[in-house]
Amino acid sequence: MSQSKDHWSSEAYSTSAAFVPKLAQTLLQYLDPQPTDTVLDVGCGDAKFTEAFLPAVGSVLGIDASPSMIESATKDYAGPNAAFRVVDCCYLEQDTSIVNGTWDKVVSNAALHWVLRNESTRISTLRAIFNCLKPGGMFVFEMGGHGNVGEVITALTYSLLQQGVSIEKARETSPWFFPSVDWMTSTLESIGFTVENMETEYRPTKLTSDKNGGLAGWVRLMGAQFLEVLPEGKRGATVQQICDVLQTIVTRQEDGSQWLGYVRLRGVARRT
Repeated sequence: MSQSKDHWSSEAYSTSAAFVPKLAQTLLQYLDPQPTDTVLDVGCGDAKFTEAFLPAVGSVLGIDASPSMIESATKDYAGPNAAFRVVDCCYLEQDTSIVNGTWDKVVSNAALHWVLRNESTRISTLRAIFNCLKPGGMFVFEMGGHGNVGEVITALTYSLLQQGVSIEKARETSPWFFPSVDWMTSTLESIGFTVENMETEYRPTKLTSDKNGGLAGWVRLMGAQFLEVLPEGKRGATVQQICDVLQTIVTRQEDGSQWLGYVRLRGVARRT
């Protein structure tokens, strides 16, 4: 998760997005953890997903740009076979202690749509992942795919326009990059990967019902960079406006639960 300001905390993430690591069972299956594996977890966050495969592998290094999340990961999961480091994955190629061609597997869950947002570092980051792996090593990832949470992006953009922000500025403010199967496949192949699988899944996802969570909590946490272009005094009303616009779209009438239109892009690629 690469951002200039650290918006993240394990507590806020658990309150508003606890479902993210719990819905990664297909990714875990593709990872196929083995006792001899050395695994690099790119954008590990608070390591709740790392926890799912940590006991089954030889060693793990989790990296993330958020000091708060790395502090939580270290506190909860660091040990003889697990370490966590603050690394801005947008500039991964600069860390030769990691990009050394020795890793059996690189895995990433729900992070690359943040990491790859910056077009100027997008290809260099994916190339660094390739160079992390030993020959035959495997890159396994899940991220937001094209069309992910389209209803929220529309509402966020609309709300910024209502506050006088230009459409160009609103688009620039988006912190996400949601690629298609075709883009990711051709890009990885151009770097040298052999793509073994690339797929999208439309997966409507139920939001948390925790106090301070739900749709408003999701918007405050995930849409923080959108909101930061506004004066602080206007952000609360903007969040409320977004929730009001989306109310009938995301809420199921039968039980009041709220769901967002998640589209997940999953891939398996190998350094041959």
